[in-house]
Amino acid sequence: MLFNGRLAAGSSHCALKYRRSLVRATLCILAFLCASSAVFAEIDNLVLKSPTGVLTLSFAVNRAGSATYSISRGTTPVLLPSRLGLGPHWESGFSVASIARAHHRAYWKPPYGERKLMPDIYNELTVRLDQAAGRGLIIQFRAYDEGVAMRYGAKEPMEIEKEWTEFHWPANSFGYEEHGGTEGEYYRSSISRIAPKCQTPLTIELPDTGYAAVLEAANLNYPTMTLGSEPGVSDTLIVGLGGHGRLSSGAFTPWRLVMFAKTPGELLEHNYLELDLNDKQALTDAAWIKPGTAMRDVTLSTSGAYRLIDFAAAHHIQYIGFDGGWYGSEDYAAGDATHERTHDAEGNPANLLNIQDAVIYGRTHGVGVFVYVDRKQAMKQRDMLFPLYEKWGVAGVKIGFVDVGSQQDTTWIMETVRRAAEHHLLLDIHDQYRTTGYTRTFPNLMTVEGIRGNEHFPTAEHDATLPFTRYLAGSADYTICYYDQRLKNTHVHQLAMSVISYSPIQWVFWYDRPDEYHGEPEMSWFDRLPTVWDETLAPIGEIGKYAVLARRSGRDWYVAAIGDSNEETMHLPLKFLKAGVTYATTLYSDDIQVQTATHVAVTHRIFTSTDVMELDLAPRGGEAIYLTPVIKGERVAK
Repeated sequence: MLFNGRLAAGSSHCALKYRRSLVRATLCILAFLCASSAVFAEIDNLVLKSPTGVLTLSFAVNRAGSATYSISRGTTPVLLPSRLGLGPHWESGFSVASIARAHHRAYWKPPYGERKLMPDIYNELTVRLDQAAGRGLIIQFRAYDEGVAMRYGAKEPMEIEKEWTEFHWPANSFGYEEHGGTEGEYYRSSISRIAPKCQTPLTIELPDTGYAAVLEAANLNYPTMTLGSEPGVSDTLIVGLGGHGRLSSGAFTPWRLVMFAKTPGELLEHNYLELDLNDKQALTDAAWIKPGTAMRDVTLSTSGAYRLIDFAAAHHIQYIGFDGGWYGSEDYAAGDATHERTHDAEGNPANLLNIQDAVIYGRTHGVGVFVYVDRKQAMKQRDMLFPLYEKWGVAGVKIGFVDVGSQQDTTWIMETVRRAAEHHLLLDIHDQYRTTGYTRTFPNLMTVEGIRGNEHFPTAEHDATLPFTRYLAGSADYTICYYDQRLKNTHVHQLAMSVISYSPIQWVFWYDRPDEYHGEPEMSWFDRLPTVWDETLAPIGEIGKYAVLARRSGRDWYVAAIGDSNEETMHLPLKFLKAGVTYATTLYSDDIQVQTATHVAVTHRIFTSTDVMELDLAPRGGEAIYLTPVIKGERVAK
């Protein structure tokens, strides 16, 4: 009995322990299942906030397995749920396989730019999506306080026929669309009326919530992105590609960047985001890269080049350039950019031109030389021309009429930038190409065209649109004219455009010649003009009506104001100046009473950071203002 009693008691004890263990195990399983359900519910509707919570991105996969995203600024929706995906196979049927998060905070210094220090601060979310068919897609987001960027990654090789990236804006939003290549005019249009192949950057005017802009960043080997309204979907833009795209396993598309701001000027102040999304500088030595102003030689002769170099040296212009025609025919078969032409297009003996002699003469005067090469010769002879021009001592090459759109076109341009860097050549790429921030990686890409510049003699309204649209994508070679009779705007408007327009190689006097200068006093503006900056502010601006930019170089400030066809008076607080410092100020103003061909008045005043400057703009006019700190004991001009 004792044995049996012990056996029975032991059995009961064991049974109790077993039941307790079973309960614990069951509770653990239930807890795990609840936690897992919570995790998977969260995965299907993910949230990514910018570093200080200014912007919130929401990502979701709906019941059909389609991926969407939306963005809020504070509590206000600024981008409504918008579709994501790539065609033909990566559009739906997704489930979330995994997610990863990261935070990045850094500042970096470029060799030159619109500001001396670039912030790069974001939170990142990477989502891996799977399909039942075995295919998959990676979508990566970065949330900055200034905007949100996203791109697609390939889990396997991809042949992409279409991109389904949407931008669904609040009702009553408007966009500033531009067509006709990249040299068109801008038109304010409702989102649903924006035609396909609209160029980026595309600036959006939001209803009562500020402004936004859509850009492409870090496009190195992919078709170019355009935008257009999506048929049958109101207030929605969809990405268009310049051809089919290919991605190898592990590769990513370019970034699609959406910037948000309270004012249009704030968009320009934050345009460093496009650079942030590119790789770090690839050049170990960038000391040979020198920004500056430039002027072209129209005589295509050695003697004319010497005269231009003398003029450039006297007015602190750092480069001259030989434009199209210096090597003769630009026919693909007959054109040869390895030597100067001997005959002109009519078969007559051409002016004597020796570029190497011009390079040597320029070097003794501190003036470098650019040469123009048409795309056809660049494609045929690039790998021969670049080492040859390096041997000649040429500073840079301007390549014209490049093809853009296809993945092949993009790849060729990027390879050309890298090859030029190998031979210490600066690059200016003309016609339809717009940079997507690649100047961070290869800063020898000094400037590009991709703008309706002064070759077209644009209106004042167009110029007052550019700072808040085209210049969000960085440098643009506007080719400033000054003396030409075809100008539609005043001469001070032209002075101001040299600061409004950011171009590290800033071509000035584009259709002008040295003999058109007759001692106009405002030449002092160009004499001291920087082309890169330590700080850039856009305190006043309304798209298409007026723009005021203040840019700092060292201790000095350059303020530029331009207006449309109407008179305008604005008041600019000078709180950006250093407190407690007095600034000697030179003001360049339109004044029909001034007895010169340009009618520019040059006056001098004193200002401090507590002052408010009145800007009186003539129709199609401007103000150009130079402010420099007064050194103790220095006499100030009155």
